Amino acid sequence: MSTRYFFASLTRISSLAETAFAVERIPREPWATGDYVVGEVNAHHRGLSSIELGNGRMIEVTDGDLIVGALGQRCATLEAVGDWQAIGEDLQMEALTSAGLFGKVTSKSAFLPALLSLTYRGHVLIAGKKVGMRDFVPQLPERPFTLPVVLIVGTSMSAGKTSSARTIVRLLKEAGLKVIGAKLTGAGRYRDILSVRDAGADWIFDFVDVGLPSTVCPPDEYRQALRQLLARMLEVNADVVVAEAGASPLEPYNGATAIAEIERNVRCTVLCASDPYGVVGVATAFKKQPDLVAGAAANTAAGIQLVAKLSGMKALDLLDKQSLPKLRAILKETLGF
Repeated sequence: MSTRYFFASLTRISSLAETAFAVERIPREPWATGDYVVGEVNAHHRGLSSIELGNGRMIEVTDGDLIVGALGQRCATLEAVGDWQAIGEDLQMEALTSAGLFGKVTSKSAFLPALLSLTYRGHVLIAGKKVGMRDFVPQLPERPFTLPVVLIVGTSMSAGKTSSARTIVRLLKEAGLKVIGAKLTGAGRYRDILSVRDAGADWIFDFVDVGLPSTVCPPDEYRQALRQLLARMLEVNADVVVAEAGASPLEPYNGATAIAEIERNVRCTVLCASDPYGVVGVATAFKKQPDLVAGAAANTAAGIQLVAKLSGMKALDLLDKQSLPKLRAILKETLGF
């Protein structure tokens, strides 16, 4: 009987589901970020038990199930922090995201249930060699990036960036434009960028496409991967990119590196804030004023008024249809379409 594996969404860039491979424990020294490994769901686990597959569908796993994911790091301000390098001799680890980002939790919010508990069963080997995400990424020649960008940044995770991206994509599609939806930074998870495609984006891209399980990595390494991602975007016939920088630019996800890399292409910046006070913090740190404040801070008239009082910036509730004409006018003015 063949062994059954569940392939988490970080494997979506690979051919592992159609390729014969072995699973073996290997010495610790050659382990690296992005390595594909197998984790076995621990018996008597009580907590989160869902895994995201390569098509974005969520499934429930149970004791003894074998999941193929990738080693990586996560630094989520509101949920969990973890790192594959913290995995101890007992080989216990967790799924830091449902996408199969594997590492050892080092800090977790008390409001978050226990993450899926796993035991490392080995690395994925093909022809006797370990394989990782970047082994499945073809390298493209770098080219100057020329597409105009609507950049969406946040004061933290869960600030409303993805919902704002969906609204903006819909308006740009209504205007007859060919739109790319992109997630430039964050921790690997497919459903956010898939929801942007559902909103009408003609193409979607994220950092997983270029072999990163998350963007918690050295800036030079991230910059090289981002340039590959931008080169991929240039291969399609798009008019505009709606790009989300996951989490906050001040967190260790290389948001500041991403912004610096595409800054000359940014025509419109939307700052999604979890509260009005965060607007001032991020704007002060970057010494730049966004074209619009959105997200949770603008969910009510009181929030919009407080944003204006604290920062003098315009805020809109993008979930309110009455705000759409104003958003449409901002996009038309900044993009020039």
